[in-house]
Amino acid sequence: MDKKQIVLGIIALWVSIPVWGREITIEECYRKAQANYPLIKQHDLIEKSREYSVSNANKGYLPQISFSAKASYQSDVTKLPFDFSRLGISGVEIPTLSKDQYGATVDITQTIWDGGATRSRKDDIRMSAEVEKKNTEVALYKINERVNQIFFGILLADAQIRQNKLYQEELERNYRQIESYIANGVGNQSDLDAVKINRLKAEQSRIQFVSTRKAYVEMLSRLVGEPIGEDVEFVKPAVLRAGGEVNRPELQLYDSQIRHLQVKDKEIVSGLMPKFGLFFTGGYGKPGLNMLEDDFAAYYVAGVKLSWNMGNFYTRRNSKRQLRDNVRAVELQRETFLFNLDLDMTQKNNEIEKYVKQLRYDDEIIALRNSVKEASVAKVANGTLSGTDFMRDVNAEQLAVQDKIFHEIELLLAMYDLKYITNN
Repeated sequence: MDKKQIVLGIIALWVSIPVWGREITIEECYRKAQANYPLIKQHDLIEKSREYSVSNANKGYLPQISFSAKASYQSDVTKLPFDFSRLGISGVEIPTLSKDQYGATVDITQTIWDGGATRSRKDDIRMSAEVEKKNTEVALYKINERVNQIFFGILLADAQIRQNKLYQEELERNYRQIESYIANGVGNQSDLDAVKINRLKAEQSRIQFVSTRKAYVEMLSRLVGEPIGEDVEFVKPAVLRAGGEVNRPELQLYDSQIRHLQVKDKEIVSGLMPKFGLFFTGGYGKPGLNMLEDDFAAYYVAGVKLSWNMGNFYTRRNSKRQLRDNVRAVELQRETFLFNLDLDMTQKNNEIEKYVKQLRYDDEIIALRNSVKEASVAKVANGTLSGTDFMRDVNAEQLAVQDKIFHEIELLLAMYDLKYITNN
């Protein structure tokens, strides 16, 4: 093997090594899933767009320069309506303008005060960017719900695989035990076949559990954007306390939308204000400012300008009413969201209460099922119980254990779903 092959082999091995440690927590999955979600990149784009727009708005107070040029030919020009020679006045000649005229001008305007339009425009840009960011945060937060379903699905599959292994070990012991009973003349082949059937079913269940876990792990790997090794352990999260205030990002989004509408109100006010500025116009043309001189000349005009658009007063009342209605619409959206959230919280709290009550009896049920099974073992040894009836008691105990596993995982899932609902 040459050096190139060795290097490539090392690189391939390094790339294939999972970036996770030996353990994975659900909090890590939350962070990595959000960091890997394509929408996270929009945060930077929103911030850059905000900076560009604010920078452009600030340029509203820079001098505005425009250039124009024209050449024209007129069918007629202005002339005086009388002839001085007929009035007995000689030596006086009024020049006539040419029908072809030319001109080039440079206009410079400088805003002194725009009624607060630039400031309100910048506030509008900032609030618009904030609303976009909050929308992105809402979308990112929803990933946590998917992480919950996948993570606890893996935990359930792990618990089922472990219990299935114990079950198969017990079936193996039962199989050997019944073989010894047959050898001693207190058992028959049908008893052995009954155990064998359950061994095959247990193996089918194991295949299903392993397949389910593999599917969940692959989904989680894609969600977090990192490979997850088969030897990685998924840490069972701690039991949470129910309750707490609602702190969902949707509420922050509604607040941002209302603040954005309040900024729009300032824009309406600034539209009612007059605007002051300076202006300068410099030009060169034929004719210049002196219309009686038919020749090329340079000229300029400078001064102070006031402009006031009175038309905005006509629409002011309706615009403010529209803003109030929009604010009320956002408030209704928030009320509806909290109403639905309260229903979800009630449902999850009831689920938590249900699983807590069920878990109180699981250990007792398992103990009783085990007691019945042990009694069945003695009956099989005495030849008073068939292998089929014995396996019924074994399976009943196994089902009780599976019920407890399911209740434990479902309780944790309900708690973390409640945490997702409240974000607290």
